[in-house]
Amino acid sequence: MQAWQVAELGEPREVMRLVDGAERPEPGPGQLLVRVRAAAVNFPDALLCRGQYQVRPPLPFTPGIELCGEVAELGEGAAERGIAAGDRVIGTPLLPYGGYADHALLEAAGAFPAPAALDDAEAAALHIGHQTAWFGLHRRAGLRAGETLLVHAAAGGVGSAAVQLGKAAGATVIGVVGGPEKAAAARRLGADLVVDRRAEDFVAAVKEATGGHGADVVFDPVGGEAYQGSTRCVAFEGRIVVVGFAAGAVQAPALSHALVKNYSILGLHWGLYNTRNPQAVRDAHRELSELAAEGVVRPLVSERLPLERAADAVQRVADGATTGRIAILPD
Repeated sequence: MQAWQVAELGEPREVMRLVDGAERPEPGPGQLLVRVRAAAVNFPDALLCRGQYQVRPPLPFTPGIELCGEVAELGEGAAERGIAAGDRVIGTPLLPYGGYADHALLEAAGAFPAPAALDDAEAAALHIGHQTAWFGLHRRAGLRAGETLLVHAAAGGVGSAAVQLGKAAGATVIGVVGGPEKAAAARRLGADLVVDRRAEDFVAAVKEATGGHGADVVFDPVGGEAYQGSTRCVAFEGRIVVVGFAAGAVQAPALSHALVKNYSILGLHWGLYNTRNPQAVRDAHRELSELAAEGVVRPLVSERLPLERAADAVQRVADGATTGRIAILPD
């Protein structure tokens, strides 16, 4: 089969190599071999290539942590999950056999029916981004209708999901982006106010838009200056959800500031729910599938590229030069 492999760590464009004749993995007990129909590009794919992600698979490995695939073969016991050959599923591949390949492995327990309302590229982009946004907004922050939600990187893969789900929850959504193209995308997603951080101060914009009240919930996958600014415009009893550090700077929160302003700092590592509370992940998938069927949720897929362009796509995501999700289509 064809598969991108990383044999040494570094920048994605430099270390990813497309290999013809790569060994096709065999599904073990409780596993699925899937033919990859689409793989979504995520920032953690770049971190994997650099050796900076929480998970460090043995070299060589195939990146690609999110896919939509067709079940080709079932390992022992996998059929007990109600899955059959030919089923269209989404999920997180089992590294080192990631999604940038013809075939990949999934745990049957972590495979979910691909929503019929979404095409392969959209379905591939639903799982991690929208699950992360769902858990961040609802389970961690308890977002309520009528509240103001501030979303950083609002035109990115995870941020765009937060904008859609925030609007679905009845919140007023303020999106922060970098550049006019991303601002236009955030507006199309439904953000009530879009702030281009390159042209204006988002802290002042939030205060003005809320009459000085501030943002009740902040969804922050960026970190660094985005987090620091958020502490200056978060509302009384507001909640800042720390999702990631795409800016590269891991901030050290001033807890005395959280104390005197009475706001909460909430961490979110969505992947932990897959082992600590898998039922919650299944429940969220059901909710997201219903929203997709209603047309409320539709992942923002900005590009659909062939397998040969996967390394360049991962590098562009690492450089912050993309909008929404890029989907890699092996066929």
